[in-house]
Amino acid sequence: MPPRIVSPRSPLWKYLLQRQPYRCLSCSLRLSQNPPQPQPQPQDASTTHFGFQSIPSSSKASRVSSVFSSVASSYDTMNDLMSLGIHRLWKDHFVRSLNPGSPQTTSTNHPRQPWTMLDVAGGTGDIAFRLLDHATFIHGDHESKVIVSDINPDMLAEGKRRALSTPYAHSPRLEWLEANAETLPPSIASNTIDLYTVAFGIRNFTHKETALREAYRVLKPGGVFACLEFSHVDNKAFNAVYKRWSFGAIPIIGQLVAGDRDSYQYLVESIEKFPRQREWRDMIAEAGFMVSGMDGEGEGGWEDLMGGIAAVHKGVKPLH
Repeated sequence: MPPRIVSPRSPLWKYLLQRQPYRCLSCSLRLSQNPPQPQPQPQDASTTHFGFQSIPSSSKASRVSSVFSSVASSYDTMNDLMSLGIHRLWKDHFVRSLNPGSPQTTSTNHPRQPWTMLDVAGGTGDIAFRLLDHATFIHGDHESKVIVSDINPDMLAEGKRRALSTPYAHSPRLEWLEANAETLPPSIASNTIDLYTVAFGIRNFTHKETALREAYRVLKPGGVFACLEFSHVDNKAFNAVYKRWSFGAIPIIGQLVAGDRDSYQYLVESIEKFPRQREWRDMIAEAGFMVSGMDGEGEGGWEDLMGGIAAVHKGVKPLH
């Protein structure tokens, strides 16, 4: 049979041009050690990373949105694979450490002040539901509320679907907002938020410094910025094992479970491109936040989980 000639006008030709190249385990591991250098760009062209690719900054939000539209319905499976199944425990710990909600007071001069919390990149509601549960069942606080913000409507739709199995689906304590964390809408006014959370999302932002400044703007003085994110393992032996799992197994399982290898490939690459713990801590401080837990030699200021597979970073907006 003669070879098939693919017309440049055919859909197959377009697919072949746009699809991502297949990456074997050894190729992915080599890329994680030596990411490709970005190609020279015109001086006025702003670029950023999309996994190990260098792309125009203007296109990252739409490409990340496509990834999360693809994985929205299998979001828990994705996090199970990337956290070795313990992301739920990390989220529980993260929320407990924040102790959200307004404690009950017997003083008539100082009545309970409900919190307004903003959970960014929180479309599925995983953190929001935990925040409300903690406020309700630990503090007896039935007034504090959470605004769930996400740039992706498919993730928000998944969160609204999940909310139907909680007491908060039709409660004024839970709001949904489609928004870009780098330019929050006027409805999120300056100095109005008590707690800003972002879990497993900020590594996908195009301009992380801009998002940090926006978090600082909307938080009240004394308000807390809290981030839970996949991070970097320091132990060399453990890191080698985890990278083999991340780059070798996760994209393949993503193909088998969700029929989507490319999205899972991007997600593990995005972890490699995220700043290391110390650098991320310093970026939070440079945005104006006070970071506690640092020693005299500039060490600390974050909490590693499972050897650094994930980390918790916090910052407080100064009172003055």
